[in-house]
Amino acid sequence: MLDIAEELNRWVGQGRDFAVATVVAVGGSAPRTPGAALAVDADGTAVGSVSGGCVEGAVYELCAQALRDGEPVLERFGYSDEDAFAVGLTCGGVIDVLVTPVRAADPARPVFAAALAAAAQGRAAALARIVSGPAELLGRALTVRPDGSSEGGFGAHPELDRTVAAEAGAFLDAGRTGTLEIGEQGSRCGAPLTLLIESSVPPPRMIVFGAIDFASALVRVGRFLGHHVTVCDARPVFATRARFPDADEIVVEWPHTYLERTSVDARTVLCVLTHDAKFDIPLLRLALRLPVAYVGAMGSRRTHLDRDARLREAGVSDRELARLRSPIGLDLGARTPEETALSIAAEIVANRHGGTGVPLTGAHTPIHHDTATGPAGRIGAMA
Repeated sequence: MLDIAEELNRWVGQGRDFAVATVVAVGGSAPRTPGAALAVDADGTAVGSVSGGCVEGAVYELCAQALRDGEPVLERFGYSDEDAFAVGLTCGGVIDVLVTPVRAADPARPVFAAALAAAAQGRAAALARIVSGPAELLGRALTVRPDGSSEGGFGAHPELDRTVAAEAGAFLDAGRTGTLEIGEQGSRCGAPLTLLIESSVPPPRMIVFGAIDFASALVRVGRFLGHHVTVCDARPVFATRARFPDADEIVVEWPHTYLERTSVDARTVLCVLTHDAKFDIPLLRLALRLPVAYVGAMGSRRTHLDRDARLREAGVSDRELARLRSPIGLDLGARTPEETALSIAAEIVANRHGGTGVPLTGAHTPIHHDTATGPAGRIGAMA
C-alpha cells in the first residue's frame, strides 16, 4: 500500500473509498516484490501494479469485489500453462496478494490514512496488517512511527499490539517490508497470525562529489533510481544550479568537510568523481570508514594505483580499501557521460542486491537476488 502512497493519500483527502491489493510474499521468478500494490476506487480508477501486467485484470476484479462487500481476501497466483485462458504468471513465479478495502465507514481507515500521509510526505512509517488469522482481526491495522508512537491496533490482546509495534519498529529501522508470524497473544503461544509489515522510509541518499559533466548524467540516473541526490564541489563556478538542474541539493564546500558534517546511513551511496588527489584522499579516507552502502571513485587504472598508494600512506587499512569500488562502475565499454552513469548505477544496484553483473543469457544464477522475504508458499490460507 505504501508503494503508491502519494496517490492514495490524495484519494483519502478527497474522501474516496478504495481497495488495495498488496503483494504479501513471492516465490520463484515473480515480477514484483512484497509491498507492490494496485488500488481501485469506487469509480473504477486504478493505480499501481502487482505483477507488471500478468494478473492485473484478475486483481482488479478482486479489488472491486472487496470494495463492494467490505471483506479482505488473500489470493495466490502462480504459473499455469495447462489452460491458455487461465490467469497466471507467465514468468513461472508465485505471488500471494492481500486485498484490503479502505472505506469511509471502516474503523481502520484513519490508521491507513496516517501511514499514507507519512509516506506521501517522505516521513518514515511502518504499517502492519493481519494477513491470516482469526476473522475478527482481518482488516485491522497498526501504524508505527520512528519515535515508537503508534496508531490503531488489533484489539485482541494488549500484548499483541505491543509486540507488533516492536516488530514493526525493527522492520522500519531496517527499511524492510515482509511478513512475520507470531501468536495471537503477542508471543509464540496461541493460534498463529501472519502479518504483513510495510516500511516507508525517506529516499536513500546519493552524494556525487565533483561537478563535472559525468556527474550531471549520474545525477539524472540517480534521481531515476529514486535517490535524493546531492552534488558537492569546492569550486563555485562549477557547482551551480544551471549545470545540475536535476540535483536535489548543490553544496559548494570541500568534499571531506561536507561529508564530515552531513548525515549518512547504511543506504547512502558515495560517488567520487573529483579525479584529483587533493580532493580524493581526505574524502576517501573518511568515506571508507563510514557505514554507507557504496563508495566508488572514478579514474583510470593508473589513477587507481596512485590513489591506492596515497590512501595507504594516509593510514587506510586493507580492510577499508577493500570497500572501495575503483575504477567506478561495471565494464560496459562506456564512453559517454550517460553510458558511464549507467555503468555506475548498474554497479550500485548489483551491490545492493548481491548481483554478479554478468549477462543473464547463458547464466544459471537467479534473476532476482532479494532474499529478505521467504517464498510465497509459507503463507497459509486466509481464515
